[in-house]
Amino acid sequence: MIAPERLDQIRERFEYLEARLNAGPAADEIAALSRDYAALRPVAETVAGYRALLAEIAEAEAMRADPEMKALAEEELPALRARLEETEAAVRVALLPKDAADARPAILEIRPGTGGEEAALFAADLMRMYQRYAEGRGWTFDVIEEQGTEIGGIKEATVRIEGENVFARLKFESGVHRVQRVPETESGGRIHTSAATVAVLPEAEAVDIAIDPNDLRIDTMRSSGAGGQHVNTTDSAVRITHVPTGIVVTSSQKSQHRNRDLAMEVLRSRLYDMERSRVEGDRAADRRAQVGSGDRSERIRTYNFPQGRLTDHRINLTLYSLDKVIAGELDEVIDALTEEAQARALAEAEE
Repeated sequence: MIAPERLDQIRERFEYLEARLNAGPAADEIAALSRDYAALRPVAETVAGYRALLAEIAEAEAMRADPEMKALAEEELPALRARLEETEAAVRVALLPKDAADARPAILEIRPGTGGEEAALFAADLMRMYQRYAEGRGWTFDVIEEQGTEIGGIKEATVRIEGENVFARLKFESGVHRVQRVPETESGGRIHTSAATVAVLPEAEAVDIAIDPNDLRIDTMRSSGAGGQHVNTTDSAVRITHVPTGIVVTSSQKSQHRNRDLAMEVLRSRLYDMERSRVEGDRAADRRAQVGSGDRSERIRTYNFPQGRLTDHRINLTLYSLDKVIAGELDEVIDALTEEAQARALAEAEE
């Protein structure tokens, strides 16, 4: 049974946040209080349901002492106890420590890997897949930088995605995505294998990462790149180089001022991701805290077009609905990865 003291803490914290919001907090507190309240609400509701079920079971147990009610109690108890196991499991998952970045917007970066022009075309397919998924969830999908190829592929793309639990839903997408299909550029009809790399970074806030302006080299330039439909050809593109790490970020939207802001957002997110990786590595050098290592070089998924098959290698998940996945229906894959991560976290918590 879950410790009542832990459940009391959840209820008291939720009631405190609710009372603060109802009391009309100061303007600078509203955002933080609302975010904490929204994050805690599903946990508090799960805990309340669990406690209500415990009360029902206790009431049914008490009814067994009454000869007139005993038969009814004996009839109800098995179903109540069956629900208890499932509800308690839900509470344990709800009480798992949350990744502080889960509710944040995400920076999505896609680059072709091995495979030449076919890899660039596959990178463009992945970008459209994530765009459709974002649209289906009501998220915003803001292309910061995209360098296209002559026949519709992409050499590199950086996107900012904002909405509810964006990073939580997309964080397991980081890694190497492999495709097996007959390329549009292949006249012989042979199946080729190529790859693209996806990186999903939680967007950093200014308070997360302090950047010394003296560490930056900022250049204004004309956007370059061949033929991609999103490529802008303006003189307003901004490239920022973080000298200590060598990280280079480019933004090519129409507004030079906006490009500088967007490039700084991406730079902060990359530096924040590096720091998160370092801390996680120090904390858990000999284990994996999430599904897969999150290493950008790790092959995580294969898209086999001739067989209409998608395989996620981290959890041995195989689906024969590749057309739907490529069309943006990613929830079945993401749900399975999330459940596996929760199962691992529960197992580690009980060790």
